[in-house]
This record gives sequence, structure tokens and C-alpha cells, in this order.
Amino acid sequence: MSPRPAPDRTRLRAAARRPARLTPEEAEERALLLRLCSLLLQYPDAELATARPVLTTTVEALAPSPSAEHLAAFTAWFTDQEPQALERHYVETFDLRRRSSLYLTYYLHGDTRRRGMALLALAQRYRASGWESAGGELPDHLPVVLEFAALAGHRTGEAPLRQHRRGLELIQHALTDADSPYRHVLSALLALLPPPTEADLAAVAELAAQGPPQEDVGLDPYGAGEFAPPGTFVPPHPAPPTLMPPLSPPEGPR
Repeated sequence: MSPRPAPDRTRLRAAARRPARLTPEEAEERALLLRLCSLLLQYPDAELATARPVLTTTVEALAPSPSAEHLAAFTAWFTDQEPQALERHYVETFDLRRRSSLYLTYYLHGDTRRRGMALLALAQRYRASGWESAGGELPDHLPVVLEFAALAGHRTGEAPLRQHRRGLELIQHALTDADSPYRHVLSALLALLPPPTEADLAAVAELAAQGPPQEDVGLDPYGAGEFAPPGTFVPPHPAPPTLMPPLSPPEGPR
């Protein structure tokens, strides 16, 4: 009897990380979770602050899941804050700290020429799917990436999130270290993605210690903080939130 061939571990790992097929109901719930993450990670201007009761009601009506629990923890804090305090916390968290910047290609390519190419590829992916982002943000801004994921579907739409899994892990670690309630939104998102591999975790640890690749030419940085000397960067004014249709309050918990 011939010996059984050894399993192809590369294929096994790929199969474990491949998106599973979803029922229409699961796909709808997943899209809502992604859309909520997108909204909650946008700059908390007056419009978003006014929508807090609807957002909270929508989160309360979600089907039970780890992601829903994390979003409930965040909205409990989000709803209780004064608008100006929300704005200050957002700027301090995402605009003044590179380690928790929401521009995903920065973690993979740093301030190098390759980042410009990655931004172009991401914009082309959006156009190929028939989608154009509104709001004036770069295509790698996490709320924009999440909106695309919610609209384009599980396999195609979430591909950029899976590609930038390591950057998302680093953002979540930075938010946890800073004790920012926004850590709950990142935890809700990461709970939807395949679990990180050992290689992912090792790369995140190296990135946290050394920072992204650096180059003297290319795009200006998108934040100061741990990866750069203080005072070397003036953050841009936050762009207005990505335009999205208003959420309709659900009829009640399911």
C-alpha cells in the first residue's frame, strides 16, 4: 500500500483564509456591520453627532455576535460624549499619531513610491466595480475601504481589508495601548476577518518596533507620533464624512 501523500500546507492555509459562502441574510448583516464601522470611524462632525441615537438603535438591533458586542461598547461611550470632546479625541487619535492613522497603505509601504502605486491600484479597483467614493478622502482611508466592502460584497469588497490585515492589527494595538474607545470599532472589524497567521503577528510586531518603510520622496506623511520626530508634520484638516444614505431605524431587535 503506497503511503498517503503529505498535505499541501500552503493550500490548507489558503483554504482556511478563503472567504466562506454566506446566505443572503448573513451577507446583509455583514454589510450592515461594515457600514456601521465605516460611519463610526469617520470624523464626528455635527451630522454624525446628530445621528448617534439612530446609530445606537441600529447597533442594539444587531444579531448577537462578537462584532455587535464591540460596537455596542463603543456606541455607549460615543453617545455619552459632548460633540467637541468627540472631535478632539478623534483628531488626537487618528490625525496626530502615525501608529493609529487610518490610511492603510501607509503601514504596508510607508512614505515611498510604492504607496502611490498602491493608491492608484485601489482607486482602479473601485472604478472597476462601478463605484466612486465621495467625500474627498484618499482611497485607502479606512472608512472609504469599509464602505466599499459593504457595498461590493464579501469576496470582492473585503479583499482590500484582507490585504491590509497587518495594518489593521497595528491600529487596533495602538488604540488599545492608548485606551481609546475606538479600539472597539477595530475589534468589531477584525472579528469579521480571518484570524491572523503567525507570520501576520510577527510582521505586526516588527512594524510596531521599526515602523513602515521610509523614503525621502513620495507622499507626505499622514500623521505624526511614534514613527516620526514630534513637530515634523502638520496634520491636514479632516475631510467631511463619506456621503452615505441615512440609516433607517430598525423595527426592533431580531
